[in-house]
Amino acid sequence: MFIKENILLAIAGIKSNKMRSLLTMLGIIIGISSVIAIVSIGSAITSSVTKTMGEMGASNIEIGITEKTEDGQGNMYSRSTKKPEDNDLISTEQINSLKETFSDRVSNIALTERKEQGKIKDGYLYANVSITGVNDGYKDVRNVKMINGRFISDKDLKGSRKSAVVSDKLVANMFKGVGDPLGKEIKFYAQDTVETYVIVGIYKYEASPFGGDGGMTSSEKDRQTNLYIPVTTAKASQKNKNYSYLTVKPNNNVDSEKLVKDMEKYLEKLYKNNKNWTTYVYSAKSEVESFTSALQMISLAISVIAAISLLVGGIGVMNIMLVSVTERTREIGTRKALGAKSSYIKMQFITESIIICAIGGIIGITLGIGFGVIACILLKAPIAISISTILISFTFSMAIGVFFGYYPAKKAASLDPIEALRYE
Repeated sequence: MFIKENILLAIAGIKSNKMRSLLTMLGIIIGISSVIAIVSIGSAITSSVTKTMGEMGASNIEIGITEKTEDGQGNMYSRSTKKPEDNDLISTEQINSLKETFSDRVSNIALTERKEQGKIKDGYLYANVSITGVNDGYKDVRNVKMINGRFISDKDLKGSRKSAVVSDKLVANMFKGVGDPLGKEIKFYAQDTVETYVIVGIYKYEASPFGGDGGMTSSEKDRQTNLYIPVTTAKASQKNKNYSYLTVKPNNNVDSEKLVKDMEKYLEKLYKNNKNWTTYVYSAKSEVESFTSALQMISLAISVIAAISLLVGGIGVMNIMLVSVTERTREIGTRKALGAKSSYIKMQFITESIIICAIGGIIGITLGIGFGVIACILLKAPIAISISTILISFTFSMAIGVFFGYYPAKKAASLDPIEALRYE
């Protein structure tokens, strides 16, 4: 009953001074809404970046050939003027052995061979492409999304077929309104060469968020996309038949760091007798984790700065409560003269302070969620509202109500009833 009476008195006090109460809440509202919005946006961006990097194969392991340094080690960033011979490269037998040795931890292996850039032409129609030789594991490792047909198969590789998997952008340029392009021939023009391929599949083109894929062009029609052919076909005209580079996709929940170290040891044994060349093994997973951790720390730092406005709001609450005590001095004196205990008076003003902060907190939470959702939609990031942040922010606002309301409440409770009644 006593608590209910204090709540009703607090609400009556707020109603009698609506504008002043709203201005008092403003610091709490701005602080809580800022914290919730910033944390939500930060979580959404972090989640979006992590997802994008994951789709791009950030968890994959890259293996390549590099020249040996003086200490006999390899450096993936070193640039050599020498070119490796075919027996210096990684052979198909070694790749199969690698996959078999780590079969319990490796999902697939992608082989890639960049061939050349040019155009697919048919009369006045054209499409810019970059021919890339791949194996059947490339689709899984690089997360290629097929729309129609199939990807490069083992039969294509064994027969060095002129099969081609093209992008939906190429189809839009070359076969608009023509019908199903599967099984149709396309002619590739580059310098003095003309090559013919048969379309066996169509994949969905997705531009890299970091550029470097021909995505930045003057028009959509001139966008360059990959045209995938069997890696054996790409190597048919080349002297070297082995591979200088491959990508490994680990199984889910595999310790990438340990797998990298184990692969390094395995490949060191294969190349211990090679005087000039060795291999490097690299995974970007740790860099991605560091990057997302940095994003989270930045978001947290900005949230802490925004939370300072909560303290400013708390000081505003204390200031207004002191003014309220002064204005209601005679009321306090009357209540104490009628027998109200000091603890009742103190609780009355603390309750009023808590109610002000609670209302401000609810408004701030509503605005924070709204701003967070709108920002995520505009940024095209997944909506990520943190329930824990909302609960912590609201609890913090209530604590501010108690903390900054205590001093004015104590001052009111300590008033002498006779002096209070004499107050004009």
